[in-house]
Amino acid sequence: MNTDIENLFKDKVMGHPAGLFVLFFTEMWERFSFYGMRVLLVNFLTMAAIGYNPGWEWTAANAGALFGTYAGLLYLTPILGGIIADKLTGYRWAVVIGALIMTLGHASMAIETEASLYVGLALLVIGTGFFKPNITSIISEMYKKNPEKKDGAYTIFYMGVNAGAFFGMMLCGYLAERVGWSWGFGLAGIFMLLGTLQFWLAKPLFGKIGGKPSKVHEVELPQNINEGSPEEDRMEEQVEKQNPFTILDKVLIVITSIIGLGYLINDPLSKIGNVNLFPFEAFGLDGQIVTVLIGLLLFLVLVIRRISRYSKIVRDRMIAFVIFAFFTVFFWLSFEQGASSLILFARDNVDRVLSGNAAIAYNIVNILLTVVPLGIITYVLFLLWKKTYKTIPGSNIVLAICFLSMWGLVGWMLNRDLSTTAYDVTYKAIQVENTDEEGNKTVDYIPVTENTNIETGVTVVDRVTSIAEPKDFEVGSTIKIINKDNERTIFGYLNEEKVAFAKENAIAQDRDNGIIEATVTEVKQNQIEITVSWFSILNSFFIIAFASFFSKWWDSKYNPSAAVKYALGLIIMAIGFGLLAYGSHGITEGVKVSMIWLIFAYLFHTLGELCLSPVGLSYVSKLVPARMIALMFGMWYLAIAIGNKLAAVVGGQIENITEQYSLSTFFLIFTIVPTVAGLLILALNPVLKRLMHGVR
Repeated sequence: MNTDIENLFKDKVMGHPAGLFVLFFTEMWERFSFYGMRVLLVNFLTMAAIGYNPGWEWTAANAGALFGTYAGLLYLTPILGGIIADKLTGYRWAVVIGALIMTLGHASMAIETEASLYVGLALLVIGTGFFKPNITSIISEMYKKNPEKKDGAYTIFYMGVNAGAFFGMMLCGYLAERVGWSWGFGLAGIFMLLGTLQFWLAKPLFGKIGGKPSKVHEVELPQNINEGSPEEDRMEEQVEKQNPFTILDKVLIVITSIIGLGYLINDPLSKIGNVNLFPFEAFGLDGQIVTVLIGLLLFLVLVIRRISRYSKIVRDRMIAFVIFAFFTVFFWLSFEQGASSLILFARDNVDRVLSGNAAIAYNIVNILLTVVPLGIITYVLFLLWKKTYKTIPGSNIVLAICFLSMWGLVGWMLNRDLSTTAYDVTYKAIQVENTDEEGNKTVDYIPVTENTNIETGVTVVDRVTSIAEPKDFEVGSTIKIINKDNERTIFGYLNEEKVAFAKENAIAQDRDNGIIEATVTEVKQNQIEITVSWFSILNSFFIIAFASFFSKWWDSKYNPSAAVKYALGLIIMAIGFGLLAYGSHGITEGVKVSMIWLIFAYLFHTLGELCLSPVGLSYVSKLVPARMIALMFGMWYLAIAIGNKLAAVVGGQIENITEQYSLSTFFLIFTIVPTVAGLLILALNPVLKRLMHGVR
């Protein structure tokens, strides 16, 4: 009698079971929704409350505190979600439960109230805990009898991850910035719901796979996990029996977990809500800092107690693993600036307006970047349809609806950009002369709005700016415009509906509505304003472009050691920040940086990620015995969570550091820190080789 796994391997698509591609699309839509929301959140929170697309005008520090807590929790809840799936729900139900909860989270965020935002983020954290570890566990179960094909399966699966991230950031970001924030948040939720539906309707394809709780939770790793011989398993089990968790170990786990969760909650709570869970000082330090230091000390005691009780080889390998986890924090501390400070940098400090041949070139590149990948993935859907339409027709129909919607959105986006016309317009502004402490004089121009009272003696001048809209205006036309970015250097056209909204928004906040009357003076061609979110898609694009090169490098005779890969990852990423520091050196207020610096920065960040990120996951499985992998994998995710939280907290200081020092100084921090970390782990290479006892 054939098993469900054997039946699954009968109908193949591109040499793999059709079920793999159901999971591919499920993960693709989940990543679409996650990254679509991720690229919007900090931008939305910090955007000016009066403008073309009003945000909440939070400080970067407050936005970073909230986002950092959200990102940190995303890497901790999957540990609990995997345990629940193992013991209670099974993998498939856990995926569905998680996806539905995340859908509700996106819907809540689309309401755009402060309460709904917090509820939405909480639901996304909980939903991710159910979803993230269990969809890959289904793949592990599918390939139990075909381990030689597992690496290829994960490669295909992670293409779905990057495809979802790519299109999520592109389309959610475009809708949010061009139409409104709720449209971007809402689109993420719609595709999350459709992705859940297609997965649920595909359950006849899987039989009992993932349906019943298994005894051992197979963690999310992109290669075979500690599938040792029965003799090795018995030895590991014996070792584990000799080193059980003591009462003190369990107490330390509980205390450090409570402290960690307390910090994650208290950081945004104290900054945004002025409610401090640690209202004390000790040794001249804030109570929150003291508590975190105590928590780290207790966690260190826990790790040392556990590791010291193992045999020498096991102990040495786990020490090597801890060292790698430590340096992982420094990598994500810098790399995850892409979710916070680099978003703000792209919005406020990068020249995103292209004209003439540059605008034409961008449109061509953008069309190719969008249409070619979408065409390839649509072809994969076609192959899946041919193999499984009779088995899972409902799932295929939902996927077809998803892709028709995607093509429609892409067509609308590209047509809007191609039909956009640029205009020079003039408006009135009050000229203000300022003198700094060193006696240097600068001139500011404050636009005259509908609510401006022009006092006697002030100097009013005509100013020229450009707008780019899919509208037809004639020279001499009078229009309404308003600022589109926080620096008030980019302006957008307001139609009657937007004018009414701007006035209502200003009345509600008791502020100037910012509406400026302007006159069209010249019709121009081939000008486009690139969205802030467009730069974020470069990471996914570069991963897809260079992943195969790095895979071949690691499989060649020139495959470097783990420490060298880590050093390369950290230093190459640091080069990207070095380019940003150089490109932004000496710029003054109102002057913007060429986008080429940001594009090259994302290139080097991605190359660094390809050196370090997959390697890190690989060494979790290679260095840690299977019986201990749950604890150490949790520790690995803890390192990533700490890195994400620190990234958002430090990134949130971009405004303060820029004001006190310079923008170049801010980026130098992320140039120097990972470079030093990279050189340090490179120096530790001989030590790490000895500790790893032959593991490569």
